[in-house]
This record gives sequence, C-alpha cells and structure tokens, in this order.
Amino acid sequence: MAAQRTIAQRAIRQESDVLLRQLDAYLAAVRAGRGAVDLGHAERMAAALRQLIADTARSSAVDRARVRAAVHYFVYRGATGDGPARPGGARLALLTGGRAPAERRRQGDDDRVVNDLLRELGRADLIVEH
Repeated sequence: MAAQRTIAQRAIRQESDVLLRQLDAYLAAVRAGRGAVDLGHAERMAAALRQLIADTARSSAVDRARVRAAVHYFVYRGATGDGPARPGGARLALLTGGRAPAERRRQGDDDRVVNDLLRELGRADLIVEH
C-alpha cells in the first residue's frame, strides 16, 4: 500500500514538473518576441498557474486535471487573442463546462478561462486582471 502511494506521489510530482516546464518554455518564447503578447500579463498569469499547480498537488485527480487543462489552454493556445480556435476536445470541455468554443478566440479568453478556474477552486486571491 505504501509503495503504491509513493508511486502515485512521484507521478503527481512528475506531472507538476512537466506543467512548470511548459509554462517556462512558453514564457521563454514570449520573452524572445514570438507573438504579440503582453509579457507582464503573461508572467502574472503563469505565476498564478504555478501557485495553483503547487496548491493542487494533493487535491483530487479531477482538480489536478482541470489545472492541467488550464495550463495547456494558456500555453498551447497562447495569450495572443488572435488566430483560429483549435479543437480543444476534453480539455476545453473541462474548463468551459462543455460549452463549444467560438470559431475565433476573443481577447481575454485566457484570462476568463483561467480566472474562472481559480474562482471555482476557491483561489480568487490568484485572479489576474489585465
């Protein structure tokens, strides 16, 4: 039983490390000037997500999955507010309660999605205003 718990804890730690590396890689790309992104805002959003990753390490699998989805949404969709929406499948459904994505993303979608998740997880103190 203890061995299974240790394996599960290690898997959660590895998952957290992967998410943190994804955030770092995204910020590095933004700092390098890829995309028309407000660097300060992206850094604040990434800091909130980092804190959320740490805070949910011992949470339910559902909450961790929602945090993972928020990080993926932020990183892979970017904070540019332009370009066509990509199919998000289950990840987007986790974040939006199953609502279909718009054909084109609107400015502030990343803020809304991440901030809504922060509220739902009881972490309104981490909300990032633009």
